[in-house]
Amino acid sequence: MVFYKGKKILVTGGTGTIGQHLVRRLLQDEPTVIRVFSRDEHKQFEMQQSLRELNNIRYLIGDVRDVDRLTRAMEDIDYVFHLAAMKHVPACEYNPFEAVQTNVIGTQNVIQSALYSGVKKVLFTSTDKAISPTNTYGATKLMAEKLIAASEYQKGPKQTVFSAVRFGNVMGARGSVIPLFVSQILKNRSLSITDPSMLRYMMTPNQAIRLILEANERASGGEIFILKMPVIRLQDLAEVILEEMIKKYRIADEIAINEIGIRAGEKLYEELMTEDEKKHVIEDTSMYILPSIHKGIKTKRTEPVSLLRSFEEQAIHKELLRKWILEEGLLE
Repeated sequence: MVFYKGKKILVTGGTGTIGQHLVRRLLQDEPTVIRVFSRDEHKQFEMQQSLRELNNIRYLIGDVRDVDRLTRAMEDIDYVFHLAAMKHVPACEYNPFEAVQTNVIGTQNVIQSALYSGVKKVLFTSTDKAISPTNTYGATKLMAEKLIAASEYQKGPKQTVFSAVRFGNVMGARGSVIPLFVSQILKNRSLSITDPSMLRYMMTPNQAIRLILEANERASGGEIFILKMPVIRLQDLAEVILEEMIKKYRIADEIAINEIGIRAGEKLYEELMTEDEKKHVIEDTSMYILPSIHKGIKTKRTEPVSLLRSFEEQAIHKELLRKWILEEGLLE
């Protein structure tokens, strides 16, 4: 069965990197309509031009901070993928209430609009930075996770199913480190890294989309789905990108690598879940599933999941990292 065939879908933040990948993948299932909801009119124009031959996409200018606009956008919608967020760590750090309005209040607006409109399922995209957060971005995403989980408890007779996925860093996403490295090499013939020993859970855009779609199909309410993601060392990533860019553009100049120190709110490693969550998580071949705390946790692991902190895990080999970057076309 093609899950989304003939369905009506809304994607908030649909012009972002993951949003665009998701829309293109959903189009393969022949939905009746996909409504792309975002406040970036230029990105909407660019997306419209690249997909202009398709007549089942609607482009809606709007902000998740505006609950009335969201409610109109959700009329007669079956599935909502909530990707809209302020994601840039320093921007959230220096503008914390703006992050709260988008990431927290915006998520509550999505919940209210979905319940009012009778949406079948809502999937929220969170981050590993929500675990023991040291920055505003992570803290707002943690709060949004709590809102999504609590909506299962508070929705009364409404049938909307709410769930979430936790991502690591998505390779090549707008504002992420790979496009930054590429730009620095081409424009400045230099490359700035915060700390070469920094470790991050990372996934390719295609891996992220597979997680989103599988999670939404499997969700019964209140779960958090977490992909088993590889750990990548920042030094390895910088070296691979530098080597490939030199080869691709036949750069003869010497490229300086400057260590600038971690930014406000950043930490050297990330975690996938808390120690308490590890006691109850269900492990699958490709992901971990945290059941809803509001449905009553019936099982407890006899042996808690180990690791799940990036500094305890083995970083992937540089050549595998190189393979993924080239296969996904992340240096284009």
